[in-house]
Amino acid sequence: MAEIKEFETRMIKTTEVLASQFAAVRAGRANAAVLDQIEVDYYGVATPIRQIASISTPDPRTLVIQPWDASTLKLIEKAILVSDLGINPQNDGRVIRLVFPQLTEERRKELAKQVRKYGEEGKVAVRNIRRDAMDRFKKEQKKAEITEDDLKDLEKDLQKLTDDYIKKIDKQTEAKENELFEI
Repeated sequence: MAEIKEFETRMIKTTEVLASQFAAVRAGRANAAVLDQIEVDYYGVATPIRQIASISTPDPRTLVIQPWDASTLKLIEKAILVSDLGINPQNDGRVIRLVFPQLTEERRKELAKQVRKYGEEGKVAVRNIRRDAMDRFKKEQKKAEITEDDLKDLEKDLQKLTDDYIKKIDKQTEAKENELFEI
């Protein structure tokens, strides 16, 4: 029997991935989430910075990264430099400071475009999930596992679910764009 729950779970996962992508887009203020995508080669294993150091925010524009193992300081600094974060780390031998500059209007527009792109990718993913679900439901109907009426009901429920998640993604995207243009 056809079940929508599995597809709803996939849509929830899509919005969670989108939220983590949005968190990694820096909005002019220090946010430890921008480091989530950066990994350090720690004893031959790609390890997120969060797992080998404490990250604090002493003021709205600064992140301080304090490694638990002092030997990883240079590795963390190198990983940040080669990332697309666009901020030069300041290493004082004990901690690494990341100072986030005020965003220029041009940079805000670039980031807003990136945010819209992520939002569009999220909506495409949700629509692909809907398509996968419909394909499965139609196969089940051909095999006479569900009736034509069941198929129509499932299609209607699935469309409502898809519309709901598209709206959620639009709201997430709009909220992140607004955050970029706050002063």
